[in-house]
Amino acid sequence: MHELDFINHPVNYGDMTRDAMPVTEERLRDADRSQGTILAAARGEFAEFGLGGARMDRIAERAGLNKRLIYYYFTDKEALFQAVLEQAYRDIREAEQRLNLLELKPAEALRRLVEFTWNYYLDHPEFLTLLNSANLHKARHLQESQRARELNSPLIEMLAQILERGRREGSLRGGVDPLQLYISIAALPYFYLSNNHTLSAIFGRDLMTAKARNERLSHMCDLILGYVLRD
Repeated sequence: MHELDFINHPVNYGDMTRDAMPVTEERLRDADRSQGTILAAARGEFAEFGLGGARMDRIAERAGLNKRLIYYYFTDKEALFQAVLEQAYRDIREAEQRLNLLELKPAEALRRLVEFTWNYYLDHPEFLTLLNSANLHKARHLQESQRARELNSPLIEMLAQILERGRREGSLRGGVDPLQLYISIAALPYFYLSNNHTLSAIFGRDLMTAKARNERLSHMCDLILGYVLRD
């Protein structure tokens, strides 16, 4: 019997709890698939409506799954939102790892990270809206997540290695805080993209044309490298 049978017909398992159910390879595959489907649907829902406006009924409809299955895996909407945030951070951190920045020269590694961050935000606007929603709720879901801290700390450690190597080689100046540097790398595109509608309106200039985007990326690279490069 598959997990969907358990959700739709729990009486067939008598008094068995989820922990007491026999764990089979097939059941694990079903669970992984279902949780992945739920998380993808929830990510779209939370990105569109925020935590407050998201509805479990719509998430179930998006996923094409029984709503009881969502509660079975994620307990409630708050826990599901936390899981979506964790997955969002895992996705961007894994993509950063694939850049192999430690194999590049320090200045080139930092330029590549700026370029990647900009392009990732452009390609994944839902990531920015999820962060906006998390901040509206004072990031309490991330404060409760040990996994989120585990996912993000290696990035700062990697930046520290790049900065130290650049300092030793003489290409980068010393005394740069890797955390402050990353906050700047993330903040420059985040503010621009999150506020492009208001900025375009008040300055009377379309900031999302191809030309404007290229100019912004060049400007960000100049700012970051201008700060870290040794005179």
